[in-house]
Amino acid sequence: MTSKRLAGIDIGTLTCRLLIADLPADNRLNELCSERRILRLGEGVDQSKRLKHEAVERVIHCLKDWRATIESYHVHAHVAVATSAVRDAANKQEFLNRVRSEAGFEVEILSGDEEARRTMLGIHSGLPGDIKDVLALDIGGGSTEFILALQGQSPVVRSIDIGVVRLSERLLHHDPPTRQEIAEARAWIQRETTVVLAAMPQRTGLTFVGTAGTITSLAAMALQLPAYDAARIHNYRLALNTITDLEKHLLSRNKAARIGMPGLERNREDVIAAGAIILRTVMDILGERECLVSDRGLREGVLIELATRH
Repeated sequence: MTSKRLAGIDIGTLTCRLLIADLPADNRLNELCSERRILRLGEGVDQSKRLKHEAVERVIHCLKDWRATIESYHVHAHVAVATSAVRDAANKQEFLNRVRSEAGFEVEILSGDEEARRTMLGIHSGLPGDIKDVLALDIGGGSTEFILALQGQSPVVRSIDIGVVRLSERLLHHDPPTRQEIAEARAWIQRETTVVLAAMPQRTGLTFVGTAGTITSLAAMALQLPAYDAARIHNYRLALNTITDLEKHLLSRNKAARIGMPGLERNREDVIAAGAIILRTVMDILGERECLVSDRGLREGVLIELATRH
């Protein structure tokens, strides 16, 4: 069976991720190298509509490092994609030009729909075999995607411009947030989610799946992991009452007091509360009692998509 060695980079609003893997013909990923860095490229974009110079510098530095890593693995092909922060930035072309000239990557800006489609490719690659119909939630830094994937049908995708960075910057100004700020956040999420659900076909018997850093971090916290363990987090069933308890603990502490909480990734202390609010509110609206956690998502989907092109 012929195998392709591929590399993918996901330039997100909060986090940048690298994945290098061998993909045989059946697209079952054999991970060789995985890295992520919380770089906050989307810091301030919600208000200014511009990528900050300091944030761009952090990402460029990271991409230079990863260029060397990718070259050391002698990959057949590589791809770099960007999501909400770059989509929304007025100076996106300047950023793309710098990435091309200084780090050597051509960056593809994904629409919300395309981001969700590739995320679903990644999720599907790691689901248990008996799960066919899925409603997936991908909570990002600048946006959140809802993906309805029914067996034999093209995914139905809806995106809302609420992510952990955007919600934190727009509404959660106190540390910890006030009751009023939390109420306003829930109301905003509820309004947007209700519109999304009204535009999606209603189905029963779906498995609710969550992906990306907020949800995997909450799973790690529920498991009280001393270090991130993808094998334990992937396909973990995160109960709503556990999410509610974690949200309560997070919102009762300021950022400094969240440092060192078991399972919480360093530098996520200031946005994890917003993520817990989003997940809990969405699940309340949907009437879901648990979330199947997927450690796979956009970066895996980006590689699977790349494999089909080669």
